[in-house]
Amino acid sequence: MKNKIVSAAEAAAVIRAGDTVSVSGFVGIGTPDELLLAIERRFLDTCGPTGLTLVFAAAPGDSRDRGLNRLAHPGLVRRAIGGHWALVPKLARLALDDEIEAYNLPLGCIAQLYRDIAARRPGLLSRVGLRTFVDPRLGGGKINGRTTEDLVSVVAVEGVDYLLYKAFPIHVALIRGTTADTAGNITMEREALTLDVLPAAMAAKNSGGLVIAQVERIAQEGSLDARRVQAPGVMVDCVVLAEPENHRQTYGTQHNGALSGQIRVPTDRIAPLPLDERKVIARRVALELPPGGVVNLGIGMPEGVAAVAAEEKILKYLTLTAEPGVIGGMPQAGLDFGAALNPDAVIQQNQQFDFYDGGGLDMACLGMAQADAERNVNVSRFGGRLAGAGGFINISQNARKVVFAGTFTAGGLEIAVEDGRLRIVREGRGRKFIEAVEQITFSGSYAAETGQAVFYVTERCVLRRTAKGMELTEVAPGVEIDRDILAHMGFQPIVHDPKPMDPRLFRPEPMGLEQQLLGLGVAGRVGSDAVRNGVGA
Repeated sequence: MKNKIVSAAEAAAVIRAGDTVSVSGFVGIGTPDELLLAIERRFLDTCGPTGLTLVFAAAPGDSRDRGLNRLAHPGLVRRAIGGHWALVPKLARLALDDEIEAYNLPLGCIAQLYRDIAARRPGLLSRVGLRTFVDPRLGGGKINGRTTEDLVSVVAVEGVDYLLYKAFPIHVALIRGTTADTAGNITMEREALTLDVLPAAMAAKNSGGLVIAQVERIAQEGSLDARRVQAPGVMVDCVVLAEPENHRQTYGTQHNGALSGQIRVPTDRIAPLPLDERKVIARRVALELPPGGVVNLGIGMPEGVAAVAAEEKILKYLTLTAEPGVIGGMPQAGLDFGAALNPDAVIQQNQQFDFYDGGGLDMACLGMAQADAERNVNVSRFGGRLAGAGGFINISQNARKVVFAGTFTAGGLEIAVEDGRLRIVREGRGRKFIEAVEQITFSGSYAAETGQAVFYVTERCVLRRTAKGMELTEVAPGVEIDRDILAHMGFQPIVHDPKPMDPRLFRPEPMGLEQQLLGLGVAGRVGSDAVRNGVGA
């Protein structure tokens, strides 16, 4: 075809009953809402297509109605294989109610699996997921009793256990870009991320399937810079021109050139966070940031660390990253999560996880819904809620140091920071440090075997993983250990002689981290890394 431009309705019409459909998107970044709307309209008008299998690495959704939430209709979906579920609650409800077959697999493994499908390999071989709920000996990532097929198996290679994530054909890939020419070549100059556009398109084409691209503008064939083409026209079957409201750069931002590398903006004009529990936690995590190191910040509570780093003027002394492919700059929060202001580079999502899985992270800061006496952490399923693991398992298993960040209790917690001291005004209704987590997203025993440094940072105390158990190491000024900590834990931590948390955490002025960092000599800021033979923390 010399002209591949079609309407959204015409594109939706090519999807057949029972197809496996991969959907790009990270929150609202790269999410093809015009295409998803067209599929929903077709189903509501004609009761077809039916029985689809949806495959998504990150959750393309806004936690309400947009993204894959549009396809959460009984009959439309038969099976869903996803990395993160918190932002697609309507689809998650179908899974929790046993109305569809459903799997939660690590985000990075799904992103990497597209390449194995494209290359017609049997699947992805990885150690990511061992000892977690993804391990088939602990459930295999199945979300409900209706889900019976094993997509993950244990394979021994030279006496070492690996997980094999099974490959399967992709019949339709829904992708998104900025510009398409009439021959279907796709560029992504205004997109905040490139995600898995190319490997997903390859997976569909080599499965004998179709690739449908959503874009915001059309160009003449032959007018695009070949080096900017992210998906070549030979892999794209049809292109849909989106309405502007269905093609926002993120769900929080219509367009910001600083998120797509078109301009750079001054970060010193960004308003600092208010001094509350989130900032106290973010500040304490910032004290762990390795000068010269590479760091991942997860969704939720860790998002504030980037704002603190900007306020303290230390962004230039380390490299912050986000899992969908951002390297450098200032990672964003909320509905802009996944993007970064002033990124140094934006690479494919699967490539980012190659780097993470191979030990490229000096430190990761991730959220924490539950932690237990065995030093396990759960962020994926708790209290009847299906959040999903996202990239958490890839990141937490392979970072050299991991800091789990979250409030000490959940549900209604209210604190006051007064005169450099912390006061619990109202305690949270739910415990987060419990006897046993509901689902193992991070294995404390696996971390013990690898010797990984693990910390648990809250607004009132800091704990760390030791060979003998979880140890209380720091306590906030104004906090009583028995009343405010031990009374709200489901197990007894090791308590020797915890020191006070840094008083700067509880004062309104900046902590002076730049001056502290510059006060270190060269030996204190960089060091020889015997493993990577380069600069380390």
